[in-house]
Amino acid sequence: LLVLPAHLGHSSEGGILSRLFGYLKQPFAKPESLNPSVSEKTSIEQTRWRRFQSFFSDGLIYFVTTYYRPTLEKALEWRYVTLSWGFATLFLTIGLVGGGWIKFVFFPPVDADNVVAVLEMPRGTPAEITAEAIARIEKAGIEIQAEIQKEAPEKIFKHMLASVGDQPSVRIQRQNSGGNGGAFSAAHLGEVNMELTPAEERSVTASEVSRRWRERVGPIPDATTLTYSSNLFSLGDPVNIQFSGHSYEELQTVAAKLKMRLTEYPGVSDISDSFRPGKKEVKLTMTRAGETLGLTLADLGRQVRQAFYGEEAQRIQRGRDDVKVMVRYPATERRSLGDLEQMRIRTPSGAEIPFSLAAEAEIGRGFASIQRKDRQKVVNVTADVDVKVANANEIIADLVANVLPDIMADHPRVRYSLEGEQREQAETMSGLGGSFGVALMMIYILLAIPFKSYSQPLIVMSAIPFGIVGAVWGHMIMGMDLTMLSMFGVVALTGVVVNDSLVMVDFINKNRDNGMPLTEAIREAGAQRFRPILLTSVTTFLGLSPILLEKSLQAQFLIPMAISLGFGVLFATFITLMLVPVLYIILTDIQSQFARWQGREPEPAELEQAA
Repeated sequence: LLVLPAHLGHSSEGGILSRLFGYLKQPFAKPESLNPSVSEKTSIEQTRWRRFQSFFSDGLIYFVTTYYRPTLEKALEWRYVTLSWGFATLFLTIGLVGGGWIKFVFFPPVDADNVVAVLEMPRGTPAEITAEAIARIEKAGIEIQAEIQKEAPEKIFKHMLASVGDQPSVRIQRQNSGGNGGAFSAAHLGEVNMELTPAEERSVTASEVSRRWRERVGPIPDATTLTYSSNLFSLGDPVNIQFSGHSYEELQTVAAKLKMRLTEYPGVSDISDSFRPGKKEVKLTMTRAGETLGLTLADLGRQVRQAFYGEEAQRIQRGRDDVKVMVRYPATERRSLGDLEQMRIRTPSGAEIPFSLAAEAEIGRGFASIQRKDRQKVVNVTADVDVKVANANEIIADLVANVLPDIMADHPRVRYSLEGEQREQAETMSGLGGSFGVALMMIYILLAIPFKSYSQPLIVMSAIPFGIVGAVWGHMIMGMDLTMLSMFGVVALTGVVVNDSLVMVDFINKNRDNGMPLTEAIREAGAQRFRPILLTSVTTFLGLSPILLEKSLQAQFLIPMAISLGFGVLFATFITLMLVPVLYIILTDIQSQFARWQGREPEPAELEQAA
């Protein structure tokens, strides 16, 4: 609107646009004799508009003449120093990411409109005990609602739902992920769901509500797990270490050690494992005396079952129904463990011995389920990480380097693997890396064909790594961590940043084909292409700025990609205007040197060395 019309309206007659609008207005215009002031007023408006346009056009010309061209000449004179500065910027950025100054998270946390506390008590817990724990969580939620609402001017909370014996949010999540979301209820399960107003309408984040709620509730006695969820969705637990082995007892020991070490990391919460003890049961073990008498564990279990549950002796037909006749102890002799200890066990020889001589009974808990992977039993240790306090990748790196080797040294038969978010991250990065390599190869091929050169496409593609530098610094400016979505934006960036470099290199080639000396060809290309290169990049950035500044929930997924693309293009513009001409002339230096090494004269395009 401000600059491009000035390109067309540069002639003394008012330019193409002025004449075009004049022709369009002629059929509708009144004769000047009837309204003599119209032509004068139009002339004044056109004059003001031309001055307004010329202000920007002349400003760009002044900037190119006064600042850009002298700077480019100095950069060409000190081209290797300029290249060193470029590499220094690249290595500094890599160091900032590698050193942890700029964090990387697999997926950005997106505030949900619900904060859910999910409780699981040991199996067999009465519903009354679960209800007491849920009531405590609900009471704490009401208290923090009152506190937060006093601090915030707008409405934050809408509803709260407490469930005992069911976990609706877990069931819905399973349905959305394609799993079985059918009846999933038990007396030991419960949850409290707190609904908030939409994220764009409140100043308090769901993660802040979750943090304060967790602190207010504290630990629940005997609770197997108590987790708080405040993100819209999750691709896995930030910390998920899977241990595998043949002994569940050893796996539980290893899991307990890791959970103890995880409590030492700040920002780590909701630490739990996947082992779930089952209901209480009586575990029977054979004694040496029983084995000597020829008894087996199967004999022992069968006889105890027959005594207390019963053995079907026959079935009697009663109309259309079958009536089972069960043989077992009388009801008065199967009510307590004392009755078990008083029973007698029959040996294979037909003799009867006391139960205490044949076996030992111990009260314990069985397994709610047994999870296996590659024919080995597994236990997963999981935890959540507050991204405002800690970084999951750094915690995992420290666990792998310092914690897990010490634990594994005491348990050589146990193996571990990284699951959850870390597994998803590794698989996604691997696939993205391969696709990124294919994209770079295709870009190189498409550039090499029209340039008829193997080296000039590398000059054009030199803007790609520096575009990535701009993407990284853009995240730092916007106060956001690098995410997988940022990497998607970087892949898209590679196809955009080469456009300006392509224009620059092609214009230099045309100047040289017209007989212009190399250094002069580069200077003129930089000066004449400054305006289109700058406008292309700035308009791209401004076009992405509404997404960068958007606060709505839907935009949170696009913002990291927009940051990579917008800031990458903006930063690559300065690289194109300065570093691409430098690389072009350095490439000519290298080609000339190779020609001398091969014993032939360089091409006639001699370099003009600055005085």
